Amino acid sequence: MSDSTRRLKLGALFFLATLIFSTLGYTYFGWTTLEAFYMVIITIFGVGYGEVRPLQTPEERLFTIGVIISGTTSAVYIVGGFVQMVTEGEIHRALDTQQRQRQIAQLSDHVIVCGFGRMGQVLAKQLAEANLPFVVVDNQPFPIEQAEKLGYLGYCGDATREEQLHAVGIMRARTLATVLPEDATNVFITLTARELNPELVILARGEVPETERKLRLAGANRVILPLTVGGIQMANLITQSNLRDVINRPDERGYLNDLLANIEVQLDELMVLPHSPLLGRTIMEIEVRSQGAFIVIALRRADGRTLLHPHPSQILNQQDALIVIGHRQEIPRFADRYNCHRKHLHAPPLVG
Repeated sequence: MSDSTRRLKLGALFFLATLIFSTLGYTYFGWTTLEAFYMVIITIFGVGYGEVRPLQTPEERLFTIGVIISGTTSAVYIVGGFVQMVTEGEIHRALDTQQRQRQIAQLSDHVIVCGFGRMGQVLAKQLAEANLPFVVVDNQPFPIEQAEKLGYLGYCGDATREEQLHAVGIMRARTLATVLPEDATNVFITLTARELNPELVILARGEVPETERKLRLAGANRVILPLTVGGIQMANLITQSNLRDVINRPDERGYLNDLLANIEVQLDELMVLPHSPLLGRTIMEIEVRSQGAFIVIALRRADGRTLLHPHPSQILNQQDALIVIGHRQEIPRFADRYNCHRKHLHAPPLVG
């Protein structure tokens, strides 16, 4: 327990004890409980409404003096603890900021990651596992807080501004990776970084192929198009030679779902339950009923046999499972409508 928290608790207990003891004291002098409590409150807080009853004896006057001293002391003690708590928090934050700034100032031959969305998180994780020095830059506080919770160096600032890039050591950096989802921002960051450091290796993300030329003209050494790369990787995974591994190995399915998530698509397994309208239907009929929600890439029979690229005339029996690729929102709706059990391997959660 911190000093300030302990001080607040002690002050609150002392104040409560003062209220109770003072009220009992005035009732001992013959006052009613309400009169006694009212007298205690106006005495401690110095309201100055006057005495409820005249204080005629020296004992009553001395007792009231004690109430004033103890009540005021406990109230001041509580306020002091609260101020201390606020001050300590500000000091700790300031010290943490200074420490991060010193660590960033000591970086050399490091990587600057601009943007801590999904792609930025994956990149930072890989850099951390490779023990490469890097700093994450984002213009929103929340992503930087998430990065710091993971143990990464973070800097909240606009990477399109020269002074912000200087603050993260652009002149000492080896590589800059700008992986923001906005192509225009990535182009601007690339232009600024290239002007500041002609020797810097710049990796830039582009959402559409037309942006690649602009990023290269701006000074990017390499341009990454996630959708294009993901499409090629998915095509390689979903071939006859690799499809069985994708279906049967959870790690391969997880990797594929990571790629598919970028385009709002997922890999699912739909098991046909009893009383499902799909029983006795062919795969062709099921795909027609899905209205383009998914395509069937494999059929797992109830006895464990898996048919890759099943013929459209294959009929579904109870406990058979369809392996499908389709829209992330439409597959659950289809499963609910036609009484199917979904078995989806979720991608690991990321911020942003």
